[in-house]
Amino acid sequence: MSQQTCDPVVPSERWQGAGVLKRSLRLLYVYALATGAIFTFIGYWDGIFLSVCGPATYLAFGLMTLMILPIAFVYCELAAMLPTCGAELVYGTIGINKHAGYWSCWLILLAWIAVPPAAVMGILEWLNYQFNLGLDGWTLTIAGCIILCLYCGLSMYEIKLAGEIQTVMLFGAIFGCILTGILFFFSDHWSIANYSNHFQNAGAEGGGWYGWMIGLSIIITPYFGFETVPNLVEEGNFPIKDMSKAIWGSVVTCGLVYMFIYFFAAGIAPWSELTNNGSMEPFVMLKMMTKWGWKGYALFFGLTTVFFSISTCLLGFWISSVRLMYAMGRQNFLPKSFAKTNKHAQPIVPNLLILAIGIFFLLFKESSYVADFYTLMAFACASCYAIIMLAAMRIASVHPDWERPYKLKGGQAFRFFAFIIALAITLGCTLSLNWSAYKTLFYYLGLGAVLWVWMIFFKWPKQKVWMTTPDGECDY
Repeated sequence: MSQQTCDPVVPSERWQGAGVLKRSLRLLYVYALATGAIFTFIGYWDGIFLSVCGPATYLAFGLMTLMILPIAFVYCELAAMLPTCGAELVYGTIGINKHAGYWSCWLILLAWIAVPPAAVMGILEWLNYQFNLGLDGWTLTIAGCIILCLYCGLSMYEIKLAGEIQTVMLFGAIFGCILTGILFFFSDHWSIANYSNHFQNAGAEGGGWYGWMIGLSIIITPYFGFETVPNLVEEGNFPIKDMSKAIWGSVVTCGLVYMFIYFFAAGIAPWSELTNNGSMEPFVMLKMMTKWGWKGYALFFGLTTVFFSISTCLLGFWISSVRLMYAMGRQNFLPKSFAKTNKHAQPIVPNLLILAIGIFFLLFKESSYVADFYTLMAFACASCYAIIMLAAMRIASVHPDWERPYKLKGGQAFRFFAFIIALAITLGCTLSLNWSAYKTLFYYLGLGAVLWVWMIFFKWPKQKVWMTTPDGECDY
């Protein structure tokens, strides 16, 4: 855990071979990219949410909002104190050591890099359902690869354009959710009687309170994404103290919208009818609209609450994954080629790698892919948050003199509270994993271990890990 040397001169020769990110993002665009990343597949995964938490899904979202906010506030402190991209990599390394930095980064990447192919699958499933296209097999795979290439091209262009597109889609999706909730409430189909068995769910051991609590823990998936804000900090053209607004603001915005739409969605039909007895099938709200004959509105709902919400999630995590890999290359975790940028100041190799990974998932996905992906995302995020909260406590203990533009109320006790929350969510997510998900997790961690061993014995003896801190550039 010991720090080796620090150089107060910035920048130094350590930056050689790395491209420089361009400052062109307004605070609104950073907020939109983060909120869009959090704003999960709300009209696609509705069957999962309502299956695991029943009519009380809105309550689960409310509780998870309160649980995530302490973690987000700690991120606000860290992001303002250490304003460099590669958040998990930076916080874990400075707070604990480079091994913790690497594994926290590897865990969060498990969630982030799986989003693009899953999002493309969701978009194609929506197109199939909405327009009865009958796409299947290789046709779907080829269409998915084309969509991934389009997003890769957008990510390789000026990031300001991505921010503008993200902002339009985000507010379109939010408007669609709010309007849908209002229409549900005033329709002839909504009834308070549908809330009679409030905590009915398809969770473990036949549901009940235990099943509902497990469902609550994996509701963390629609909240991870606020941590993308620190990865955009080097491209922001706003005061560093304002960055916290994008972090906690993204959590609050999404939490309120989630609670609103799922409160009214649960009342449009009995739970067994709405979710097909907890089958976790997608598009339950869209299917009900089609059943009622709301064809015109179903198309509007699909465009805003399905397509826009999935697209914002895809773009937000793609861009953030690129910047995390860029930081890994710049800080000597990966080859320096990962930190090279094109004429638009966009990292090249990370973009192409995420495209390749997305195509691989589309080519070799298993039938249980979506369910495994959902639970693994939740586990990976919660585990990463636990490591970062531990790192935040140690940074506060070892470096109490460092300037903190964002003042965290409650100090070390609050950081410990956030750490306990992250551990509790991790435990709940662990209990939700099935054997197929565990198998996928073991493969992923095994691959990470191979890369880790390469760093220990071949990479780091030649090139030391370094980080920019309030004391200057430090080797670790």
